[in-house]
Amino acid sequence: MSLDPRLRAAPTSALVFLIGLLLMLVAQPTRAVDGVVLPDFTRLVASQGAAVVNISATQAAAQPQKQPFRLPELDESDPMFEFFRKFIPRMPEYPGAEPDDKSLGSGFIISADGYILTNAHVVEAAESIVVRLADKREFDATVIGADARSDVALIRIEAKALPHVVLGDPEALAVGEWVLAIGSPFGFEQSVTAGIVSAKGRSLPDENFVPFIQTDVAINPGNSGGPLFNLRGEVVGINSQIYSRTGGFMGLSFAIPIDVAMDVQQQLREKGRVERGRIGVSIQEVTRDLADSFGLPRPAGALVSSVEAGGPAALGGIVQGDVIVRFNERSIESSADLPRIVAAARPGSKVEVTIYRDGAPRALSVTLGEWRDPEEEVEPETLGSAAGATNRLGLELAAPTAQQRRERSITHGLLVQRAEGPAARAEIVAGDLVLAIVTEGRQLALDRVEDFERAVAALQPGQQVTVLVGRGEASSYVSLRAEK
Repeated sequence: MSLDPRLRAAPTSALVFLIGLLLMLVAQPTRAVDGVVLPDFTRLVASQGAAVVNISATQAAAQPQKQPFRLPELDESDPMFEFFRKFIPRMPEYPGAEPDDKSLGSGFIISADGYILTNAHVVEAAESIVVRLADKREFDATVIGADARSDVALIRIEAKALPHVVLGDPEALAVGEWVLAIGSPFGFEQSVTAGIVSAKGRSLPDENFVPFIQTDVAINPGNSGGPLFNLRGEVVGINSQIYSRTGGFMGLSFAIPIDVAMDVQQQLREKGRVERGRIGVSIQEVTRDLADSFGLPRPAGALVSSVEAGGPAALGGIVQGDVIVRFNERSIESSADLPRIVAAARPGSKVEVTIYRDGAPRALSVTLGEWRDPEEEVEPETLGSAAGATNRLGLELAAPTAQQRRERSITHGLLVQRAEGPAARAEIVAGDLVLAIVTEGRQLALDRVEDFERAVAALQPGQQVTVLVGRGEASSYVSLRAEK
C-alpha cells in the first residue's frame, strides 16, 4: 500500500515552513523589552565624529627653587673652566627641573569658524595647545576664556568651514535614555562609548553651580571635554568628571549640560569672565520632619539657616527660618537647586522669590548681588607697584619695597613676581631681578614697572629682545621672543 503523494509532502512542507520562520526570527534585530529595538549608533558617529577633536595642552614644568649662579664643577686649572666663564652667558640649568607636563583631552567644534568647547581643567595653565581634527590636521589654539567653577573653556583655532555639532536640549533628556560619547581616552582618538542617562540635576561636592547629567557611559582620562550626544545626534552635555576609587571608569560619569556650557562660553566671549548672582544666605535640605514643623504641604524648597547681614536677601526681607520654594519663576524642589538657579541669574537683576513663613506663602523681591569665588580673593600685593599681569614676554614685575632693597642690597631693578611663556622657557623664575632691557641696541636700566611695560608694548610679535637678569650675586643677559 502506498501513501498519497500529498500526504508524503505535508511533513516536508511543514519542516520547510518552520525552518524559514526560524531564520526570519534569527535575522530580526535584537529586541529589548516591550519591543524596543536597541539603537544603532553608526550613522550618528559617521555624521558627528568629524566635529570632535583631540586636544594636547603643554604646561610649563614646576619652577625650580632659585639658586645662585654656579659654574660646572670644574677645577680652575681646567681649560674648559675659562671657556664656560667667558662664552656661556646664559641662565643655568638647575637640578630638579622637570620636563614640561602634557595633558590630553577632547573637545568639539561649535561653529564653522573654529570655536571649540572643552573642559577648563584640560587647558589650565597651558603654554601651548594643539588641536587635532578627525582628518589629522593640526592647529595651534588660543584660549578665549576659561571658567574653573563650571569647568568650561572656550578655545579657538584659525580655520574656516569646519564641521560643527548640533546642540540639543538637556531639559528634554529622560532618565534611561540612550546617550553616546566620542573622545580620546588615554589618547585613543575617536573612541566611541555608549550608555544611558542614570540621573539628572546631580550636585557634586564643591560643584553646586552645575546640575550634572549622570550617565553610565564609559569615560576615562582623555575623554574630558568631549561631547555627550543623544540619539538624534545633538550634543546635550560635556563629559567632565567620573566617580572612581581606582582612577578608571566605575560606571558613574558626569556631564555638564550643554545649555549651562553655552551660557558660560557666551559670557567668556563677551566679557572674559562669568558673572553669577548671589543672595547671601546659608541653606539646608527640607526633610519631611522639617516640612511638618514649618507648615509646608510637602518636603521641598531650601530652608534658610542664616542670613548675611546687609546682604541681598536681608535687604529683600528674607529672614532665618524662611523656606524658599520658588525663585525667579522656577520651582525649588531641593536645596541643591537654589545655588545654581541663583548663580544663573545676572547680578543687579531684581527677582521674585516665594517663601513659606509661619505656614503661609509670601512673595518678596530681591535685588541680586555678585558672587565671588573665595579662592579668587587674594591679599593685596606687598611687593610694590606690580604690573598686574604677564605681558608679551611672560613677565609680571614689581618694584621692590624699601625693606626688600635693604635685605637684598638692591640698588636698582624690578622683582619678578611671575614668569610664564618666553620668560619661563628661558628659566627666569620668581624672585629674580630684571635689571635692564635692551632694544634696538639701547640698554634701558629699569627702576619703574611703567618703563618696562612701555618698552614691551612697543615690541612687534616675534621680535627678539634681551633682558639683563640678576640672581644672587650673578647676572646674565637672556634673549626672549615677544609673543602675540
